[in-house]
This record gives sequence, structure tokens and C-alpha cells, in this order.
Amino acid sequence: MRKTSFALALLTAAVLTACGGTSPAGGDQTPKTKFSNQITFGDSLSDVGTYAVGGVAALGGGQYTINGNNTSVSPELTGKNYTTLIAAQLGLKAPCAAQTGLIGTASAGFSVPITDHLECFNYAQGGARVTNPVGPGNPKLDKPGAISIGQMTVPVTTQIDNHLAKVGGKFKADELVIVMAGGNDALEQLGEYSAAATKKGSDALVASLVAQLAPGTPGGSAVILGAIQTEAAKPTATSQSIISAAITAAVMNGNPTAGANAQTIGSTAGAAALKAGADFQADPANAKALVDAMALAGQQLGGLVKTKILANGAGYVVVNNLPDVSISPSAKAQSADTQKLIAAMVDAFNSQLKAAVGGEAKVLYVDLATVSHDQATNPGPYGLTNTTDTACDLTPAKNPLGSSLVCNAKNLKSGDVSHYMFADSVHPTPFEYALIARYVLEQMTVKGWL
Repeated sequence: MRKTSFALALLTAAVLTACGGTSPAGGDQTPKTKFSNQITFGDSLSDVGTYAVGGVAALGGGQYTINGNNTSVSPELTGKNYTTLIAAQLGLKAPCAAQTGLIGTASAGFSVPITDHLECFNYAQGGARVTNPVGPGNPKLDKPGAISIGQMTVPVTTQIDNHLAKVGGKFKADELVIVMAGGNDALEQLGEYSAAATKKGSDALVASLVAQLAPGTPGGSAVILGAIQTEAAKPTATSQSIISAAITAAVMNGNPTAGANAQTIGSTAGAAALKAGADFQADPANAKALVDAMALAGQQLGGLVKTKILANGAGYVVVNNLPDVSISPSAKAQSADTQKLIAAMVDAFNSQLKAAVGGEAKVLYVDLATVSHDQATNPGPYGLTNTTDTACDLTPAKNPLGSSLVCNAKNLKSGDVSHYMFADSVHPTPFEYALIARYVLEQMTVKGWL
């Protein structure tokens, strides 16, 4: 508890210092460095409005938090993320999105021409990964016929390239560069992991149904597989509906025992599906593949910082590591084993990232993972009132996208949510963003930059 309280004191001193005020230590608190600009690369945690157009804007959204200036309700509901708060404290212009647009479903308002803004230097985009151009929210991951939000998910490596092309290939030595990514690499890999486990289960379900029903059905496996495939193609298909379709097809084609043994057939097939999915998740090799992939992503991000940012003249680079995603509402909804896997993925990413940039004199490596974990387990001293629930009501009736991207004062949960940690299942509230900004400023002070 003492450790956390001391951290809060440092955060307060950092804000005073960044504002040119007086800290408890007294003396001249004028920032040591006058930055000329702030440049940001990353994902939704740093995005200041890439998708604040079309249908997203019409729904009152645009950033991944509680959107809108609602300070009349509570001073903490600023609608700002940490990059905007840091810029304000340093006396820099408010960051704006370097690119805006949507490439999704036009009929839903999610198709808006991509526009590059030459005057803006925040390149962070919701869904962006480190090097892979297809991240969460990208239309290439949508199911056929589904409404697509149409996130562009330009990866960090391309974001940096785009900036260098815009400014002539070099950073200025007095610019503040902020980098934070990795969350979408984790989310996408976990999604693929879950999909693979589901497929193993689906394959086992089909195999069991065919094995049980085909021998006594005229036409054999072709009849059963045909019925299964027809049902599985429906958007409403479930394991139970597939079982029913297979049994019905067997009965209709002359299998005399399929109907009488329907319950046993269904139970046997369901058990086979569950076992296959569980076996996949229990295989250490499959979990290790995710951890290894995250380690590679961390190594890649560190490499981008060195070869594309530092090598091109940057003098002040803040590299925020990946917060502890395992304490998010999204992770807490998973099994204990999955939560441990997520924690291992975060640690692998951060370890490799730190190994790559931690020794660079012009890099400030900020350990948000440790701070976020401490906040979740010891929220009181940070002023947090809830670290487990979402401040936004994510039900379809209130929030059509189920995301903080369109969360605002009209679709918050009842009560005072201003000091919640999470807006949705993974993204911070404005209050949590303020804590992040203050911690980064404190670390900049310790580094001697402020």
C-alpha cells in the first residue's frame, strides 16, 4: 500500500512539473526540454479519431473510451485519451488523426473515403498490429454477409513509413515520439486460437454423427454430410441444430434407429466435440505457439523503434509496453488457464520489447504492465472505484457495435462510472487514460526530459 501511495505522489508532482508549476521539492520547475511536436504510432489505445466519421460519428463515437466532453456530469469524463492529455501538459497542439476513413458496409454508414491529413501526426489506429496489416475490425476478418465496421488497421511499421514519407524521411531531434502496440496482436492470436479449438470440436462433432448415422442410412455418409453442411451454412447454426439436422436426414432417408436413439446419438457427438476442443487447448504446444508469436511481435516492435525511428533522427522516444491484458474484463470472462496464457503472452511481448529498446539512451521504456496490474489489484490509492466491470452498456439496444468506439453519455451504465478503469472489455475510461498520462509524465521527469 505504501508503494502505491508513493506512486500517486510522484504522479501529482509530474503533472505540476509538466505544467511549469511548483512541486513539493520547490525550485524552478520549468521543463528541461521544449518539444516541437508530438508524433504517435500505435493502436486503439492511442487513436484520437481515425474512425470518427460516417456511421461511427453518427452514433456519437470516434475514440475507444467514453466519448464526448461530459465534464458537466463529472470532471473526469473528458473524452480524451492519454496522448491528448500529454500534449496539453507539454504545451503542444492537440493531436489529430493522420488518416481517417472506414472501409466497411456502406449501407450502415461504414464506408467513408480514406483521407490523409498532412497537418496531423497521430498515426495510431484501432485494430492496428505491429507488422500484420489485418487486425481486429478489418473487413478481411468478417464473416460473409456480416455488417463490417471497416477499420483500416494500418500496422505500426506502415504508420512509421507513412510519416517518414510525409516529412522527408527524418524525425526532428526535439520531437516527442510515442509508441504503443501489441494488444491487437494478442487479441487476434487469441481469436485464432479459439477458432482453431472450435474447429477441432466441430470436426469431431461431424465425425461422430457420420460414424453413428451413416451405416444405417441409405446413401450413407453423403446424406449425413449434406444435411450437416446445409445447416452449418446458416448464420443461426448451433451444435444442437447440426445434430438435429443430421438425425432428421437419417430418419427421412430410412434409418430405422436414428429417431429412437436421437438422445444418445446427440450426447455422444456433443461429448466428442467438447473433448476435441479441450484436448486442443490442453496441448502445451498450442499455447506455446501463441507465446512465441507474441515474443516475436515484441521483438519486431523494438526493431522498428531502432531501425525506423532512432535511426532516422528521433531524440526522444517513449515506448509504452503492453498493459496487463489478463486483468481486463475480456480476459476475466475466460477460464483461469486462458487468463494465465494471456499473462504469459503479455510477458513474452514485453520482455522482448524491453530487451530491444531498454538500453537505448534516447528511449524511455514505460512499464504500463506493472502499473495496470497494481491498479487492478489495489485500486483504492489510484482513485479507481471499479476495475472489473465496463462503464459502457454494451448491449445491442444501447451500443450497436458493442464497443467503446461508440460509447458516450447516452449509453453508460447507471450510477457514477467516472472512476471506472475500463470503458469496454479492454479499453480505458478517460480517468484511466489520465492515470496513464500522469505516469508517462512522471517517468519522463525521472528520465530527465522534464
